[in-house]
Amino acid sequence: MRQFVVLGHAASTDPDLSLDDLPGAGRFDVLCRAVTAAFTLSHAIREDVRCFLVLQNRLSIRLEGDELRYLSPDERNVASLLKNALEAAETAVGAQAVESTPGIYAAKRGFEALLDDLDGTVIQLHEDGDPLPDLGLPDTPIFVLSDHEAFTDAEAALLAEHADARISVGPEAIHGNHAITVVHNYLDTDGYTRYDR
Repeated sequence: MRQFVVLGHAASTDPDLSLDDLPGAGRFDVLCRAVTAAFTLSHAIREDVRCFLVLQNRLSIRLEGDELRYLSPDERNVASLLKNALEAAETAVGAQAVESTPGIYAAKRGFEALLDDLDGTVIQLHEDGDPLPDLGLPDTPIFVLSDHEAFTDAEAALLAEHADARISVGPEAIHGNHAITVVHNYLDTDGYTRYDR
């Protein structure tokens, strides 16, 4: 199982957000791209992936690849599914998750509470980290990345406590969704060593 945690610092938690202005909804488009990168293959969905979106450190949306339905690789489609999750979150009680559509769950839970519940090798993706090939191939990797904004000091402190590694995917700073794609390729090829199907 591969897991990704994406922090959306300004992402709207309002279910009335406009699908016609995703950038204006706190860069909701960035989260949609991350979801697409995490789950979509050519004509398929990665079933061995779990993705968490943490919105404004007070709401989390969990997507389960082996349960997902209706997901297609375009921002508007992803945004509409996430919008359903925001609507469902209004009925959530505490950290109890509520399912909005198959494979998508919302809960009133911030980053620290989420980190405390994760089980696996926590890896911070950061442009100043160690090279990805130094990571090896952990059995249950959990990659944590930020949206278009840098990690806050509080988030960095939490990651210093919880993360097993701080990794960079290359010499240039790239978008988060691209970093997810690079990570998938690294794991798909057993660390860039296997290219057969």
